[in-house]
Amino acid sequence: MDRFDAITAFVAVARSGGFSAASRALGTPVANISRKVALLEADLGVRLFMRTTRHVALTEAGKRYYEACSRVIDDLRDADEEVTGEYRQPKGELVITAPLGFGQQHLQPVVHEFLQAYPQVNVHLQLADRVVALVEEHVDCAVRFGSLGDSSLIARELGSVRMVVCASPGYLAAHGTPQDLASLANHACISWTGLGPHKTWTFTERASCKALERQVPVPVRLSTTTPASALQAALAGLGLVQATSYQVAPHVEGGRLVPVLAAFDSEPLPVNLVYPSRRLIPLKLQALLDFAVPRLAQRLAKVAAVMARV
Repeated sequence: MDRFDAITAFVAVARSGGFSAASRALGTPVANISRKVALLEADLGVRLFMRTTRHVALTEAGKRYYEACSRVIDDLRDADEEVTGEYRQPKGELVITAPLGFGQQHLQPVVHEFLQAYPQVNVHLQLADRVVALVEEHVDCAVRFGSLGDSSLIARELGSVRMVVCASPGYLAAHGTPQDLASLANHACISWTGLGPHKTWTFTERASCKALERQVPVPVRLSTTTPASALQAALAGLGLVQATSYQVAPHVEGGRLVPVLAAFDSEPLPVNLVYPSRRLIPLKLQALLDFAVPRLAQRLAKVAAVMARV
């Protein structure tokens, strides 16, 4: 048994949460991954994983062994990158993930500029509306919305966004401007979550120095699966839409959408660029952080300035 090969397979299974995912990550057949882990368990004389037909989880011994092996794998990766020059000049591939809308609207233009400035760096963008496990899915950094809690990730602050309600000037002229949350029941609303005709929007009521979150049912005339589609419907005058401030800001600035119920806007949602903690940061990642953070922060600051003027 090649001990290092078996440990690599074991760490891949632990990080990806399954043998099939580890197989894809390593480009190795599932049977080979399973055999290597089984041989490692036999050699150690302990079970590293608890297996069922649907789930793989580390045993207590497996957790301790993974912590040690993971450090070794990461140190070797750092050594490889240092030898190949990734700590001497920005070069190689970066994998970056972000929510779809934000990625298309704000991250991608910054990445275009970054690629022009750093010709030896290649970028793979994963734009998806899900939380990507950075280490397990071999992602270098991510744009994250919301509180990071007790995350072990290192965060670089970009700014904040909030949920706002908007409508076209034509719709408001024809149907009036809602003055309070109760009046939403008399308006056509546009949903982009695909939850059907009866949806709840989230608002913040501020009273006695407290901000209380409130869920308000709204009648949805049109439901769609993407915010871009919902915004198009609002621009066409079909009704009110609730979307993030960065999505509506260009239309508000151009006078195509008008914010309403601003007194009930949600609390600001922090936006960060995050990356896993590691002993050494490759220059390609450090270059991206130094390049992207101030530019993304400037974009979000402009969004906040646009929304503050209305």
